[in-house]
Amino acid sequence: MKKYDVLVIGGGHAGIEAASIAARMGMSTALISLDREKIGLMSCNPAIGGLAKGQLVREVDALGGLMGRIIDDSGIHFKMLNTSKGPAVQSPRAQADRPYYARVAQSYLSGRKNLELIEGRVNDIVVSSGRVEGVVLSCGTRIFSRAVILTAGTFLNGIIHVGLNQLAAGRAGDLPAKGLSETLSALGFRTGRLKTGTPPRIHRDFIDYSAMEEQKPDEIPKPFSFSTDKIDRRQISCFISYTNERTHDILRQGFDASPMFTGRIKGVGPRYCPSIEDKIDRFADKNRHQLFLEPEGYHNREVYVNGFSTSLPAEIQEKAIRTVRGLEKCKIVRLGYAVEYDFFPPDQLKATLETKPVTNLYFAGQINGTSGYEEAAAQGLMAGINAALKLAGREPFVLKRSQAYIGVLIDDLINKIHEEPYRMFTSRAEFRLLLRQDNADLRLMDEARSLGTVDEKAYEKMTCRREQIEKLKKDVLGRKVSMEEFNRLYNGVSTPVKQNHTVEKLLKRPEVSLKELLSLIKTETYMDSAILDVEFGVKYAGYLERQAALMEKFLKTEALIIPPELEYEKIGALSAEAREKLSVLKPRSLGQASRISGVTPSDISVLMIYIDKFKKTGVSRGTALTK
Repeated sequence: MKKYDVLVIGGGHAGIEAASIAARMGMSTALISLDREKIGLMSCNPAIGGLAKGQLVREVDALGGLMGRIIDDSGIHFKMLNTSKGPAVQSPRAQADRPYYARVAQSYLSGRKNLELIEGRVNDIVVSSGRVEGVVLSCGTRIFSRAVILTAGTFLNGIIHVGLNQLAAGRAGDLPAKGLSETLSALGFRTGRLKTGTPPRIHRDFIDYSAMEEQKPDEIPKPFSFSTDKIDRRQISCFISYTNERTHDILRQGFDASPMFTGRIKGVGPRYCPSIEDKIDRFADKNRHQLFLEPEGYHNREVYVNGFSTSLPAEIQEKAIRTVRGLEKCKIVRLGYAVEYDFFPPDQLKATLETKPVTNLYFAGQINGTSGYEEAAAQGLMAGINAALKLAGREPFVLKRSQAYIGVLIDDLINKIHEEPYRMFTSRAEFRLLLRQDNADLRLMDEARSLGTVDEKAYEKMTCRREQIEKLKKDVLGRKVSMEEFNRLYNGVSTPVKQNHTVEKLLKRPEVSLKELLSLIKTETYMDSAILDVEFGVKYAGYLERQAALMEKFLKTEALIIPPELEYEKIGALSAEAREKLSVLKPRSLGQASRISGVTPSDISVLMIYIDKFKKTGVSRGTALTK
């Protein structure tokens, strides 16, 4: 009889992180996948990172996750986005060699102590007295465990749509997972349907790249992982083209056979990543839409046509895509399709991602209604950490919104009602000036060390950087720069100065960089990352002070814990909507309650009175406030 501490179901990005981190924390762990050769397979676009998503990857890495290392080992086109804007919204992104990314992921897992990879299809989850005990495979084998992490992706009752044709599948080439949704529904879980889509892949040898805009990678690739010193493999370009009115006319010819427009697809798709047919229907005034051609590897023949996601019939896809400039002779290798699947609204989860109905059962990834590799990886990491901590009898690990994008992600998931796939944006983070991609190590590695998940090499690099930052602030910012040397260096770039000024004062000028100022004074050598951190702190000092004040206010509301015994339905002073939402979501703190849609400031005032009364009297029933 096989028995483990932690069982992870699913070998996607969430499953990889959950299994790896649980094993790293000393738990005997097994990852169950339909096909171990497809663990880490990029089902959609061959890229990691992007706006806000890059921050998630850096945070996953700082906490001991794998995604940053895998993309550093397999990336073929690295680009830092938004470099013309402030550091708060800059994000790393990288194209991957798609087949090699999966092989790298598999090699990391194969070398992980305490981790076993099992091929099989999970048909049932064994639950006894409200506690998970293991799973049953399709072959009848029972595998027992103390905790189960379900990362099923798009496989739960998955259906692929191409035109009016349907196929039961979790993704192209893989059968769906049947029976698990029904098991969970019988245990009291609410379920829903979502959909996502993917564009056609085209053969790289039949593209006229000379007719397109070339997008070159950064000259010096910036690694995702804090453990990676540099990336020195050859980088390749991506290309941009556009649809046109002829493209749109052809696509409209397929609307009568569109599974989305004919109602065959019931699930809701991602608003911010619509299909091409949805774009031309919703934005009929636009005569073109951008397409981003992403190569899927050095030797892989497939090119991903980002922006052309579709589930229209094959003949329409083939005819329409050949109207795009540069793609007139293209050959489709794989058709685009939509996939519809079951998910479980995440308000059924605790902040640790443990489910409320079943003890020691955790959900992570698209099963929680999210979209994106990075969101999935972040959830998998946190579910794996918390499963390991709980089994070890340790306190749970929950990140606040003020600490990390991961904290924003999970807080949003468990405290809001979601009607469409959730995607991370920088605008969702109230403290994005403080939660930058470049300082994820400074924010989170101390936490990772207490968890026992961080590499010593990465931690030592972080402590060295932290020390240099403090030294720069203490010993350099107050140093005087010669008027003559400054004016000579910035001649024609910055207004001349008429006297010597401190480094800090000169640095407040937008056009002045700390690295250049350091060349004017005698000082020791500093890490570029330390220099940039100090420069940002000086240039954005006013904004940072305001965010710090807001964070202090935020932390006060987060510290006001709502007694779990509270019976919201009996608090007459609350609005009817607030009573309903609070009863379902059961927020842990006043801060969480304030972020629930439908809970008004007056409802928060009522809760504040209750919390204060409870502290003084120990009264736990909601009726105490109605008298």
